[in-house]
Amino acid sequence: MSRSALFAFAAAAITTVGFAQAATPVRQAYLDRAPQDEVIYFVLPDRFANGDATNDRGGPAGDLVGDRLKTGFDPADKGFYHGGDIAGLTARLDYIQGLGATTIWLGPIFRNKVVQGPPGQESAGYHGYWITDFTDVDPHLGTRAELKTFVDAAHARGLKVYLDIVANHTADVIQYRDCPATGCDYRSKADYPFVRKGGPRGPAINDGFLGDAFLGDGRRTAENFARLTRPDFAYEPYVPKGEATVKAPAWLNDPIWYHNRGNSRFVGESSTYGDFSGLDDLATENPRVVQGFIDIYGQWIDDFGIDGYRIDTARHVNPEFWQAFVPAMLARARARGIPNFHIFGEVAETEPGMLARFTRVDGYPAVLDFAFQGAVADVVNGKTGTDVLAHLFAQDALYEGGAQAALQLPTFLGNHDMGRIGHFVRAAHPEASDAEIARRVVLAHAFLMFTRGAPVLYYGDEQGLVGTGGDKDARQDMFATRVDEYASARLVDGASAAGDHFKTDGALYKTISAMARLRAAEPALRGGRQVVRAAGDKPGLFAVSRMTPAGETLVAFNTGLTPITVQVEVDATSRTWRSAHGSCAAAATAPGSYPVEIGPLDYMICVSEVGQ
Repeated sequence: MSRSALFAFAAAAITTVGFAQAATPVRQAYLDRAPQDEVIYFVLPDRFANGDATNDRGGPAGDLVGDRLKTGFDPADKGFYHGGDIAGLTARLDYIQGLGATTIWLGPIFRNKVVQGPPGQESAGYHGYWITDFTDVDPHLGTRAELKTFVDAAHARGLKVYLDIVANHTADVIQYRDCPATGCDYRSKADYPFVRKGGPRGPAINDGFLGDAFLGDGRRTAENFARLTRPDFAYEPYVPKGEATVKAPAWLNDPIWYHNRGNSRFVGESSTYGDFSGLDDLATENPRVVQGFIDIYGQWIDDFGIDGYRIDTARHVNPEFWQAFVPAMLARARARGIPNFHIFGEVAETEPGMLARFTRVDGYPAVLDFAFQGAVADVVNGKTGTDVLAHLFAQDALYEGGAQAALQLPTFLGNHDMGRIGHFVRAAHPEASDAEIARRVVLAHAFLMFTRGAPVLYYGDEQGLVGTGGDKDARQDMFATRVDEYASARLVDGASAAGDHFKTDGALYKTISAMARLRAAEPALRGGRQVVRAAGDKPGLFAVSRMTPAGETLVAFNTGLTPITVQVEVDATSRTWRSAHGSCAAAATAPGSYPVEIGPLDYMICVSEVGQ
């Protein structure tokens, strides 16, 4: 099968419906869209498009001079800056909107520590998660003025913009004088209490401080934390010479606002109090820190009209911080005239009950649906039966607000940390043909676009980028790369990954774009109540109905390698039907029973409307 025809089976039957383009009320229309109406395009700006080569080394005036350890720029190394920027994103808005995205989620754009890591293991802050200045744009990516131009240009098209933000930590600036040779291991509150230096039998410090626990007795007050004046209870923290004023706002330079207890073990107390791989862990229990971050991120809403926040490392911050922060951001957005501001946290957890906890306890409106990602990857790869998805969706009731709230969970197939869907499929089927790999990748996108949730497309998946794993291996350049490993890879369809990746006539790009148009045209696919109609303990049929007052939309998938002919339960009032994708029967066989025929690794979408 030729590459141009490889995905044709998936796109051919999708109705072509033009996106609503800007008439007069484009601005009002995008502001009125609910979170579940969005198709989100997640992009790391450094790896997307280089619109201004003069900022590649950290500023238009060449602010950073020297080798790559000074500038952070080495486009041949996948751990350093490659040159992508905000100007490049602005120039490629046609490409993103043509794909069908309605929202652009930017990886962190704040000023980062340029290079971190021990000698021989250095890496740059191209990804954006090593923030030093929370008030400014990283000069490798552009300027505040260029960000404003980008946001305004997106809004003029009816596109929303979400920012990726961090409140758990800053870059690794603070060091400890008394680390043992084995490293700065985590030191607990019991073994190293706040009111003793170096252990429970050490000299008294921080007289009168009652600790930072939430006990309902007023301990989390500014008056109590005013007694916490020394940060050397567990380690003796210090800021290296030359970095004393590197952070902004300026209050962030004082170690008193950090936990200073050593590296997290990612279990128990250390999960919220420990340094994330050395990154300076903020004392988010302290009311000064809470208000400081409300001020920081509220200002970005005020200044740029941002439409939402994805929050990094959400599970590593105490719930009470979010209970104050989230309502403050929603209120700030409403005051700015943004009624549907979306906030969702990153909680890397595949158990729906644990994900739901962050909506019930921490107060998140939504979390990234890692459980969906894991279930869909396994189902599409034939590792499990389709009943895994039925089990997943049955737990939507656990989220605060129940199944209705689950509609706004951002769903995804892969990301910049874990890897791409193409990699998961190819790794699961190393002997499969390129055609089969492509069919499974398309089927995964159908699950993403047509079951409940707000779909997130990871940049480059629409071009068939695969990668060899997670983290740096999944952060390929969209422009012509100089990283040998990226260039020598194969795309989903077997083609070479060398060259740039902005084709709009590629089969996968067109297929996903058609899916997005169909989702935009059929309201039930965005906000319809989801009812699981069929599932099994082996690869094969999975079917859901999306119910609205206007009628029923049936979405049926075949994850197996043989055709399916079966009757599927539908609402008894759904008598006549039309095809949205695939060959749908014109009528129910009997009230409540509808005939379904689906080929291997394919799907169909059938619509029955009230009054038909």
